[in-house]
Amino acid sequence: MPALDLAERAMTHPWLTTDPLGEALHFLRMSGTFYARSDLTAPWGLAIPALRDSMMFHVVTTGRCWIELPGTGAHLLQSGDLALVPHGQGHRLVSDPGAPVTDLFALPRVEVSDRYELLRHGGGGAATNLICAVVRFDHPAARQLLPLLPPVIRVEEWRSPQFEWIQSTLRLMAAEARELRPGGETVVTRLADILVIQTIRAWIEKDPAAQTGWLGALRDRQIGRALALVHRDPVRAWTVAALASEAAMSRSAFAARFTELVGEPAMQYVTRWRMHVALERLKEDDAPLADLAGRMGYQSEAAFSRAFKRVVGISPGAARQVADTR
Repeated sequence: MPALDLAERAMTHPWLTTDPLGEALHFLRMSGTFYARSDLTAPWGLAIPALRDSMMFHVVTTGRCWIELPGTGAHLLQSGDLALVPHGQGHRLVSDPGAPVTDLFALPRVEVSDRYELLRHGGGGAATNLICAVVRFDHPAARQLLPLLPPVIRVEEWRSPQFEWIQSTLRLMAAEARELRPGGETVVTRLADILVIQTIRAWIEKDPAAQTGWLGALRDRQIGRALALVHRDPVRAWTVAALASEAAMSRSAFAARFTELVGEPAMQYVTRWRMHVALERLKEDDAPLADLAGRMGYQSEAAFSRAFKRVVGISPGAARQVADTR
């Protein structure tokens, strides 16, 4: 793949050199999405089991409820609020603290499609309507970002002026989920993508923990530029010297600052990012491994396979088999 110079890159992707954090969030794509619309009447309680390698979110479209996670206590969610559970941790949704709880999968549900269900449950009292989803982020950017997120992110300020358009998004999502018009599932999926990204952005803007580590490095003018270039063009034959030049730093100063901010040496980061990009490509097509090795910048399949197994933990062939069984 020919390497574009920095000016050409900036013309093609103008946010690249000015907003590396936005560039990283741009990569996030949801997959394996499953939705449920819940019509609930008090008293009610749902026990949501832990779901490995998944993220869950709940949007309250009408009424109110509480979300309870071990170690974080109970948190009130009102109409228009959203709660994101980034690590797939088991939790409970209840009409009020202390309400009786039933395992989610023990309740009868109406299957609208392979990925969309309707749930009705409760004792006939005050009504609460939820849109809930289980999603996955498989891109390398997600592998960097998700471990940094807290156990639960609650967004309760959609009502502020800068979030007015999010209110419209929530209303549209609620209408699509309620009316189930043709194509509604696709619309809800796209809207959910926006909501999850916006929730993560809201957390990044407010939480001091988001100012350090990988996220802090993306905000650094020089290291952030280098990271964005690696993310956009992972197969380029990067060296520490080349990255330092792009960052307008000396080789030694760049190497030290990169390790300090990111938490690992630059070339180790490049290799790890490249191998996770390769993992995504393995899932997307069935091209011979030798072809993929060449596209990832390796002269031989053996060298690529060694690097892949060192980073991912299994061979490329085994990774492809796992992807094929999903």
